[in-house]
Amino acid sequence: MQEPYASMQEGIAIPGPRAEENVARLRQVLETLGAALVNNAAHDELRAAFEEQVRHALNLRTVRLREVRARHHARLVTPTRTYDSIVLGVPTADPRTQAVLEASCQPDRPIGDPDDELLVALAHVGGLILEIGRGRAQASFTIGACPLIGSTPVMAALRAQIERVAGTDFTVLIEGESGTGKELVAQQLHDLGRRRKGPFVAVNCAAVVETLLEAELFGIEDRTATGVRGRRGKFEHADRGTLFLDEVSDLSLSAQAKFLRVLQDLAVERVGGHGTRRIDTRIVAATNRPLADLVAKGLFRADLYYRLSGVEIHVPPLRARSEDVPELLRYFLGRHRGARELTISTEAEQALRIYPWPGNVRELERLVERALALMESDRIELDDLPSRIRSDFAEVVAPSLTRDESMRAWACHYARAMFEKCGRNKRRACQRLNISYHTLEAYLKVAGRVGGSRPKRLPRWVRAMSMQQTES
Repeated sequence: MQEPYASMQEGIAIPGPRAEENVARLRQVLETLGAALVNNAAHDELRAAFEEQVRHALNLRTVRLREVRARHHARLVTPTRTYDSIVLGVPTADPRTQAVLEASCQPDRPIGDPDDELLVALAHVGGLILEIGRGRAQASFTIGACPLIGSTPVMAALRAQIERVAGTDFTVLIEGESGTGKELVAQQLHDLGRRRKGPFVAVNCAAVVETLLEAELFGIEDRTATGVRGRRGKFEHADRGTLFLDEVSDLSLSAQAKFLRVLQDLAVERVGGHGTRRIDTRIVAATNRPLADLVAKGLFRADLYYRLSGVEIHVPPLRARSEDVPELLRYFLGRHRGARELTISTEAEQALRIYPWPGNVRELERLVERALALMESDRIELDDLPSRIRSDFAEVVAPSLTRDESMRAWACHYARAMFEKCGRNKRRACQRLNISYHTLEAYLKVAGRVGGSRPKRLPRWVRAMSMQQTES
């Protein structure tokens, strides 16, 4: 076997036949990956093509390119090599992720030095494959003009759950309050799954007239009645794609029975028809009311609930991720920017952050549009916000800013507010604030609340949080 370099002259490497062979094999791998990119292959398909090409080029038994999340990081020093396997580090731009290229050789053909050098080069190509996949995943989280925005841990967990579920064809139930973005999540499940080339059909169950439900969902045959033309229903329109049933909890009990049969048989019968039509459709349902509670009250069929609730995704309300409000604000302002630069004052942004947002992201979007329509400059000020939002900030934060209060004084006000929110229970307030009893006493004394009477009116955001705590 000839060495990869035929000779060395004055420190310059002259490639030998084996090195030329490695260049040819590397070119073949790159050409295959280029063709996959041209064909718009999915990330999983691109990674599988890379692994197959590396395995074929080096005559290896197995090849695996994988990422290890930070919480699962092993103390791995690469390259790690045994007689029949090798693990190489793969460069990645995400510091939270460790990527490796694992390869095992054939029993009668160990990995030699020339193959080792080619494998190292291919490990760097693997890093590019992972970055392409990460970029596509981020791009796919943008649906038209409405992306899933947020950098909080709850949003990161939601994205990770969507990625895992999207690779299956299971029925999915999405639960969340109105305005949280349930349809965006359903669209993501479609765009990231195997059915992304098929149609995405959305049906608002609350808007479907009961008498027209069967014709709307299952279709109707031609000449069923005078002047009626035959047409396909939503299930047939979504064949080889995804059918999104929004607000499925608003279906009547009779409609639920008809829908259950379709789920069981995966076939529909048009109104006026005499035969069934097989369908290949993924069902994604959404509701703003917990179906389990409706089942307990007898308002939703238990058998349909168990058909829909195999895989559940909960979309968090905006008040549970208030740290995402500034990011959402920047996005909505950017959508309406046009030729001018739109900004928001610090006071207005803080007022929006402490507001509980009963209407969630939809309410925030409408509020930004209202402020843009009424403001007199390119900057949203506190006065441009509705009184329901401005009053909370004025009651809680604005007085402290006006008086230039110290951090200790502000902490005293916060401790007093938490004390009132906990029903003037000092032990519970200490647990929520994570401070000692004596520290709370000191804060309340400075705030002038010890022995005082109960305030006549708490700020709205404190009352809302207290009601939420009581309900939970």
